[in-house]
Amino acid sequence: MCEAARVPVWLPWPLPTGWLVTGFAEVGDERTGARASVVALTGPSITHGPADMLIVAEEPGIGLGAAYAGLPGPDPGSGFDAGPPHAKIDVRGHPTALWCAGPGVPDDRAAYVGEALGNWLWTVAWPAEAGCFIALADLSLRDLRDQDQAVAPPFGALSPRLDGDAR
Repeated sequence: MCEAARVPVWLPWPLPTGWLVTGFAEVGDERTGARASVVALTGPSITHGPADMLIVAEEPGIGLGAAYAGLPGPDPGSGFDAGPPHAKIDVRGHPTALWCAGPGVPDDRAAYVGEALGNWLWTVAWPAEAGCFIALADLSLRDLRDQDQAVAPPFGALSPRLDGDAR
């Protein structure tokens, strides 16, 4: 997947305690390469039970992040970044602003969106309370396309969130 990706393949590293990588997905074709990438993660919820999170990188207009967030359009819409950011995460050593996506995001999830390397960066978490994890955790994203990667993440069972029917 990484070789054909035109967009970053973001992995939080180090992974937060108790979290596992639970799958990868992409959107694209053999001619254009991957124009969107998804990394799925599962870990403990801050309330109870498991939590799922998808990290999506995509070219503007693709719509994968918006679809996982439950929004109708391909992008977060105008005004999503009108105020101060709701969270900041580290992306390749740089603080990156994220804003809550919505209105229109279903109550069962939390979605944040920002921009990194000229592409949309989405984080979508279930249950909605797990979205606080994004704002509270000290996430640091690495691009798996970079050649200097020496990561061996723990893997878990494939996330049902990657199935188109599971959104």
